[in-house]
Amino acid sequence: VIGQEEALKKTADVIRMSKLGISDTEKPIGSFLFTGKTGVGKTELAKTIAEALFDDEKALIRIDMSELMEQHSIAKFIGAPPGYIGYDEGGHLTEKVRRRPYAVILFDEIEKAHPSVLNILLQILDDGRLTDSKGRTVNFKNTIIIMTSNLQKNEMDIFLKPEFRNRIDEIVYFNELTPEVIKHIVDLNLQRMVNTLQSQNIRCFLDDSIPNYLYKNGYKPEFGARPIKRLIRRDILSEISRFMLDQSDVESIRIFYEEGVKVNADYSDQLQKAG
Repeated sequence: VIGQEEALKKTADVIRMSKLGISDTEKPIGSFLFTGKTGVGKTELAKTIAEALFDDEKALIRIDMSELMEQHSIAKFIGAPPGYIGYDEGGHLTEKVRRRPYAVILFDEIEKAHPSVLNILLQILDDGRLTDSKGRTVNFKNTIIIMTSNLQKNEMDIFLKPEFRNRIDEIVYFNELTPEVIKHIVDLNLQRMVNTLQSQNIRCFLDDSIPNYLYKNGYKPEFGARPIKRLIRRDILSEISRFMLDQSDVESIRIFYEEGVKVNADYSDQLQKAG
């Protein structure tokens, strides 16, 4: 997560205190509200925390709050009442936590959820547990609760009630991405791509035109840095895959961009090993 040093510091401080046993052990390890524009790193930081603490990016339980806009959406959290369809399946949230009690739980875009759903969240933040529709108590004390919102600070001040705000360990405001940060994100994603190819015994050389292309086209104010990964997948990896399928025993590739032409992969025996 690049360009969000304050967010990293705040989350690390809370988690560190919990691990040292100097915070409330009856509540989740930490609770955070990440706010800021789309594509600035909120979800990426949640994934990073899950992988760092639990050694598994799959230890991220993601709940889309836009699917919980009605009062009856509580049933999706804790399970349908006895006699209703879906009772045997249990709650979408409670079942996942019951099966994976050590996890990061990401509640995405909380401003879209019904107020009754937020009341359930209050109980988790306050008591560190939740009772499902079958009467079973689910323990949240080994989880990290992360809520995200795209609301601006002044809008968040109106939306967030005092009783909710007071139960959150840290409200973290994510910065908008600067051109320098965008360049770092592009370079990081390209290096990951190169490393993946190297793990397949394919040497990769990136012409300077590739990062320049991504610098120019990979950032949109309304989407943040998300288009970068999309462009790499759509324009670069697709061309690499096409080239590799057309060639046998590929050992090295050169990737370049020409204005008006899609990203292409080209074979050469003279390439130096990337990285």
